[in-house]
Amino acid sequence: MSIFTAIDFETADYGRDSACAVGLARVENGKIVRTAHRLIRPPRREIIFTYIHEITWEQVEGEPLFGEVWPGLAPFFGGIEFIVAHNAPFDKGVLNACCAAAGLQPPPQPFVCTVKLSKLELGLKPATLAHVAHHLSIPLNHHNALSDAEACAKIMIAVEQVRADKAAAGLN
Repeated sequence: MSIFTAIDFETADYGRDSACAVGLARVENGKIVRTAHRLIRPPRREIIFTYIHEITWEQVEGEPLFGEVWPGLAPFFGGIEFIVAHNAPFDKGVLNACCAAAGLQPPPQPFVCTVKLSKLELGLKPATLAHVAHHLSIPLNHHNALSDAEACAKIMIAVEQVRADKAAAGLN
């Protein structure tokens, strides 16, 4: 079993640098061992996506900027093999943009996408987070960054179990 961290961002607007919440779930030996959830003050006051994630400016105006939040999150990435996200190009883009805006280096580990793995390894279509979570009986409070990150971590755990079962049966 791999050591990895699942990440999920909620954004305020169309800018990739507009993270307003992040959820993290670190997995070791097939189990979530640590989680974190942080609200983040985005760089602009207008929050376009409140209708999706229910985060308002009033909730985040007193929160720290990404650069101030990062030191508390960085340990989630120490010693991991990869970072996993559901629709990884989105979350990777947000992480990279937020790090760039704060003058920080993003973690060097590669991103793995559970949307792709849900289709390829689990044979699920559609491969939306809600659909995959429902199929795997994973509780989900969709668009809550921590709940989404935990669901993503559990999907990756399920993918690794499917791979292990196939290997044990000599199907790889």
